[in-house]
Amino acid sequence: MPGFMLHAVQANQQVSRAAGFQKGVLLWDRRWCFWTMTGWDSQESMRAFMTSGAHRKAMPRLMEWCDEASVAHWVQDEAALPEWTEADRRMRESGRASKVRQPSARHAGLQYDAPRTTATGSIPKA
Repeated sequence: MPGFMLHAVQANQQVSRAAGFQKGVLLWDRRWCFWTMTGWDSQESMRAFMTSGAHRKAMPRLMEWCDEASVAHWVQDEAALPEWTEADRRMRESGRASKVRQPSARHAGLQYDAPRTTATGSIPKA
């Protein structure tokens, strides 16, 4: 867990300074489940962030740290981020499971628990 937290802090600092980052939120859910949702001015800006710096260094470790992980991307006209319940719906509808070495039985089908949305916080833009 200390390694995960170090990388999470570094990636959070990176995203807040990334070109094109508009806004973001984090959700620390039960049983060590973490959700991140970010808004960008373009897919190019988002991909530049994903493939560089602290985020790029952390992602290969996801395979070791997690037994469930997934990602979803979508484009919308509104600048506001959706509620967590809507993000969950979109994840299940159009998301994909990430590679993990020891997947849970629920992993491939994105059958994780619905998010408990009480421990959310914003990612400030630097």
